Amino acid sequence: MDLLTFDHSFVKVNGITMHVAEKSPCVSGNGAFDGVIYRHPVILFLHGFPELWYTWRHQMVALSSLGYRTIAPDLRGYGDTDAPESVDAYTSLHVVGDLIGLIDAVVGAGEKVFVVGHDWGAIIAWHLSLLRPDRVRALVNMSVVFDPWNPMRKPISMFRSFYGDDYYICRFQECGEIEAEFAKAGTERSLLEFLTYRSPGPILLPKGKSYDDPISLPSWLTDCDVKYYVSKYEKNGFTGPVNYYRNMDRTWELMGSLSKAQVKVPVKFVIGDQDLTYHIPGTKKYIHDGRFKSHVPLLDEVVVIEGVGHFLHEERPDEISKHIHDYFGSF
Repeated sequence: MDLLTFDHSFVKVNGITMHVAEKSPCVSGNGAFDGVIYRHPVILFLHGFPELWYTWRHQMVALSSLGYRTIAPDLRGYGDTDAPESVDAYTSLHVVGDLIGLIDAVVGAGEKVFVVGHDWGAIIAWHLSLLRPDRVRALVNMSVVFDPWNPMRKPISMFRSFYGDDYYICRFQECGEIEAEFAKAGTERSLLEFLTYRSPGPILLPKGKSYDDPISLPSWLTDCDVKYYVSKYEKNGFTGPVNYYRNMDRTWELMGSLSKAQVKVPVKFVIGDQDLTYHIPGTKKYIHDGRFKSHVPLLDEVVVIEGVGHFLHEERPDEISKHIHDYFGSF
């Protein structure tokens, strides 16, 4: 896909400079954020790990052709957005602050946007909707369910109890350790370990793991796609993205005041039946037994797509674009 079909800008938000890609239904000669395009409904796309704004390229093209202004930032620590040095600068509260600043800057102060999230982007989208529902018109979230604050479920100890110390989230906790392993394996091989993962089982990265086994690209991931990801991760490394995981417990501590709080924006949730997140212990039951709906009372629809893994928006781009359009079109 030609990257020149997207507009790229840099915006000062919340103490950092954020890179933003945009695809709009009409093009102005004065830049990506010229006032002529503000009339169109805005969709804010939030990526996950180990991705970038680029993961939404198919949806941005499809939805912009249907009249939406589509915006996808590199989240803090990713791609061409600033990566603060402090490990503590990557809580959900920091990232939600970035996004409020972004919406204010490129859409307008007090304006609402449609939001689409996947993986870490889904977690951030839940927290954005929880903390600032006044800025979200509706949400299409993928892969990661809303996890209500629970005093008995500190995230890292929970995952360790499920999967042990080799689980990738647990392996990410020690600063510098996983970065050294990825440096030894090489950027491309490290990225492909995740981007090509298509098992419903957990990702395990035991110490001393060999990264020598060959990996074949799935049909939806091209050499050009991989080269783009590699170019950005070779520039800035994995520390910023991995710091999100290192702040899971800290975010949990900071969100304690939101115990029993509900997400009160309209939501459609989409997940693949082969997604590892769908197979986290207790998740299927939580989605289907009514508890998910009790915590997200405006949950309008849950879609489980058969035969699809974690990167469903890349594996089935047209189908996901249709799900987004059908839902947001109802508003």
